[in-house]
Amino acid sequence: MSDTQEKKNNKKKSATPAKRFNFSLWYLVAVLLALFIAQAYMGGGKSEPLSYSRFKELLNEDAVKRVIITQENIRGEAMIDSAGVSVLTPFEAVRVDDPDLVKQLEEKGIDFEGRFESDWLKGFFFAWVLPLGIIILLWSFLIRRMGGGGGSGGLMSFGKSRAKVYMESATKINFKDVAGIDEAVEELKEVVEFLKQPAKFRALGAQIPKGVMLVGPPGTGKTLLAKAVAGEASVPFFSISGSDFVEMFVGVGAARVRDLFQQAQAKAPCIVFIDELDALGKARGASPWASHDEREQTLNALLVEMDGFESSKGVIIMAATNRPEILDMALMRPGRFDRQVVVDPPNIDGREAILKVHIRGKKISKDVNLRLIAARTPGFVGADLANSINEAALLAARRGKKEIEMPELEEAIDREMTGLERRSRVLTPKTKEKIAYHECGHAIVGAKLPNTDPVHRVSIIPRGTATLGHTLYLPSEEQYLISKQEIIDKIKVALGGRAAEEIIYGEITSGAYSDLQQVTAMARAMVMDYGMSEKLGQVVYRRRGHTPRDNPFQTQDDYYGEDTAQLIDQEVKEIIDRCYTEALQILRGNQDLLRNMAAELLKVEMLEGDKLAEFLGKDRITDYSEHIQTKDAPEPPAESPKEDDDDSVGHNLDKSG
Repeated sequence: MSDTQEKKNNKKKSATPAKRFNFSLWYLVAVLLALFIAQAYMGGGKSEPLSYSRFKELLNEDAVKRVIITQENIRGEAMIDSAGVSVLTPFEAVRVDDPDLVKQLEEKGIDFEGRFESDWLKGFFFAWVLPLGIIILLWSFLIRRMGGGGGSGGLMSFGKSRAKVYMESATKINFKDVAGIDEAVEELKEVVEFLKQPAKFRALGAQIPKGVMLVGPPGTGKTLLAKAVAGEASVPFFSISGSDFVEMFVGVGAARVRDLFQQAQAKAPCIVFIDELDALGKARGASPWASHDEREQTLNALLVEMDGFESSKGVIIMAATNRPEILDMALMRPGRFDRQVVVDPPNIDGREAILKVHIRGKKISKDVNLRLIAARTPGFVGADLANSINEAALLAARRGKKEIEMPELEEAIDREMTGLERRSRVLTPKTKEKIAYHECGHAIVGAKLPNTDPVHRVSIIPRGTATLGHTLYLPSEEQYLISKQEIIDKIKVALGGRAAEEIIYGEITSGAYSDLQQVTAMARAMVMDYGMSEKLGQVVYRRRGHTPRDNPFQTQDDYYGEDTAQLIDQEVKEIIDRCYTEALQILRGNQDLLRNMAAELLKVEMLEGDKLAEFLGKDRITDYSEHIQTKDAPEPPAESPKEDDDDSVGHNLDKSG
């Protein structure tokens, strides 16, 4: 054996801790119980129990040969008949207060003696050991119930960190498992390189950022990205949620923060990942009425610990949040979370790459076009795409197929966007007709306006919990800014359903409730947020998510006087009224198209593709051909697909009967 091999073996032996015997109070209880049993049942031979009167009879008959008198009983030996033969047999009788017993024994010449037998062991066991054992058992049970089980959940370990530690071999995730967020991956490769080759950076005096903040909407893969960094660097990965620090007792969260950093420094180099940091790091003092001493002390402890440890030790703090605007400014300063990595929803290329990751290990038909699926899912993040693939697999298995095919993927996407089909919901012909005109009104107004998204589908099939019909739009290009005219056209499209009802029936229904919510929100945003009103000027009248510190009773919308509030309401109403009038004009000029399209929709229940193009024109419906042919073509935006649903139709019709 070589010296190197021998040194390795010695290191392994020295690193292996010796097994220790852990003393437990239960061992003492078991020993005392064994002694008690031995004394009670194994101290003497088997004796025959006698009544005191029988003992006196044997004594009068001179059958008793030897007697031992104790405080509680009388033991001895006597000639007792057994099957007609007298046999010397040990006996035991309960002692009775009999002053003549000793005189009678002396007269008979029987050998007797008195003994003092101590029962301290029995008394100690029943008076002390057994009650104490019961109390300890109940105490242990209550502590386990309070702490949620053993380990780190007990009462005496409140100050211990609840972080889950994944070692290098347990992570098993690297950058190959992350797709669609290439820019974020490139940002984090520097962190991986530092953990792998710290000497390269130290030689130049460079310092790696102590904290890396992953910012992005839910489901974009922030936690997966942090695990991939740990997997690439082959270092331990501490994972904990921000809510795990905060408890009902003040000081517990701060103790857990200190314990977490102690564990991390002991296992350096490593990565500490805090998910949902906003649960812990909300801005302090934003609202005097919502202060929380425990949360603020925990945040203070985190700030102090991040200042105290050295990045040269190889401990990288990573955190994820989808609400960076509410975080305390002290967290975001240089020296703490001084680098932000934005994890955006993927574009069409990113969605295609994500789909390729999630189909690993699944049987996919050769006819499946992932590019088409990516084009059909604008606004979907990694979690949405993973759920769609899984839903398609479940549908294929339910239908008895051996592979996942395009119909299952298409239906899975529809379920994700608009909910599950509810064909069992029975609607009257009159109700279906009103829904058909309502949805066709949306589609026709959208097709006749220049600044609207292409129509993908018009359907009167009930979906979800309360949707009786929907018109689905899929944007044809990425959109980061929106103009005033585009907002106005969107308001007109949303009002097209109610306008169609008024033209056809001369009355309106409750089906436009959700549409009115949308148009009111858009019109108020134009006036109060975007400065798009000529009467009120280019002024912002509300600040989102902000409450003034000097007046905690002031709401976030109270940034104007009563006169201004009346002007805002009037301007919002005028915008909506103008848009509704124009939607009526568009539909009155296309009544034949409206009636024909509604009649066809009532027959087939869903219009899309070529059937929809017959009414709206090829250029006004969603076309995927350019996306499928080349990756350089314009892509659908990273915003959610737009849908005009009729949630309130079923709700209000059910109420009215």
